[in-house]
Amino acid sequence: MTAAPHPSDPSTPRQIHLAAHFPGVNNTTVWDDAPPATGRGAARHPSLGSQIRFDSFVHLARTAERGLFDFFFLAEGLRLREHKGRIHDLDVVGRPESLTVLTALAAVTDRLGLAATVNATFNEPYELARRLSSLDHLSDGRAAWNVVTTSDAFTGENFRRGGYLDRADRYARAAEFVAAARELWDSWSGPAPEPVRHRGAHFDLTGPFTLPRSPQGHPVIIQAGDSPEGRDFAAATADVIFTRHSGLAAGQAFYADVKGRLAAHGRRPDDLKIMPGVTFVLGDTAAEAQEHAAEIRRRQISPQNALLAAEQIWGADLSGYDPDGPLPDIDPDPHSELAQGRVKIADPAAVVAKWRALSQAKGLSLRETVIETTGRQSFVGTPQAVAAEMDEFVRARAADGFILVPHLTPNGLDPFVDRVVPLLQERGVFRTEYTGSTLRSHLGLPEAVTPVWQGEAS
Repeated sequence: MTAAPHPSDPSTPRQIHLAAHFPGVNNTTVWDDAPPATGRGAARHPSLGSQIRFDSFVHLARTAERGLFDFFFLAEGLRLREHKGRIHDLDVVGRPESLTVLTALAAVTDRLGLAATVNATFNEPYELARRLSSLDHLSDGRAAWNVVTTSDAFTGENFRRGGYLDRADRYARAAEFVAAARELWDSWSGPAPEPVRHRGAHFDLTGPFTLPRSPQGHPVIIQAGDSPEGRDFAAATADVIFTRHSGLAAGQAFYADVKGRLAAHGRRPDDLKIMPGVTFVLGDTAAEAQEHAAEIRRRQISPQNALLAAEQIWGADLSGYDPDGPLPDIDPDPHSELAQGRVKIADPAAVVAKWRALSQAKGLSLRETVIETTGRQSFVGTPQAVAAEMDEFVRARAADGFILVPHLTPNGLDPFVDRVVPLLQERGVFRTEYTGSTLRSHLGLPEAVTPVWQGEAS
């Protein structure tokens, strides 16, 4: 494998891809430290708007389109998260269904891609393929599907099958799900649909499908897995991978690993775009940006939220501990069900050991330790510094672009579009206008082609 070029490589600059994530219920959202006067949950930051009103979605989507972004990205939760039997603070605002929101946004945007997170564990290919194809047609070829899986029985309780699938089984089901959906999308290539006869371990389809191919062939496929199974799934199936690797060295290692898996599936490196989810904090000076970033971290990790974060690691009720005091002196419970609907910590004992070492080395309180380990921003600095660092990441093959997650709803993306995008354009690494109309054209992806399904014979 060839080495990544140095960031100062004088060759033609690599183009940066940008997308926007709606900051509805993730831990980047800023909340006030003070409890609300009435009701339950943390108080909102004065600049935080509604997370379910349509005008909030419209503002952020139109801001992303004004910034010439590739796509607008919505997460999805099939069940509200719980902690000690109480709905998680960020979920009390509600979690709308992503395809419904994006279908409405298709009418108020022109070029921006519309990416919906939809679960492949608790849906069925024929029904979901119709919904995604409908969005793709209504938006003239701008739809994307972020394929996710679910492994917990807590979510499965709301579905007929119930229970959960082991990791290997849920990825196998997801791979066959995507293959079946693509067979449906591609079955209407002429004046009328061809019958679909899919026979696999998880699905049995006979078609015919109800919609012809869309202007971009079929929706762009996004995937977010980081495990070996997830990486293989992305290399075989995805057009975009949404990753957490935002550090340069970690990003380069992930980039090389996933891109290196593509050839085994008959694909080229440019057939898959790697776009880590990142945050940003801007200031007129580096010191101002760092001060602003520290304030954001303090708001994100209030004393209450510090205890909640620690309880997820320890799996125990820590309400008797002082968040501004030392770390709990008890061992974690790896089998705890204290927090439900959230990703489980794979090795809580190792995390606790790491936290204790950091706390002792730096003299940090529990809250300060949580801030240090979970509340960091990806890009902090002046607009010029942030533009330069993003350019460096892409030149160094640590990413093909970024999915920006602002900390405020719905105005958090505005400073980036107003102050950073023009600098990226000056560097010649970001478009100055849309040159195509479909999401595939924005991403520079090849025409959608469905591989032959290698499942059970019919």
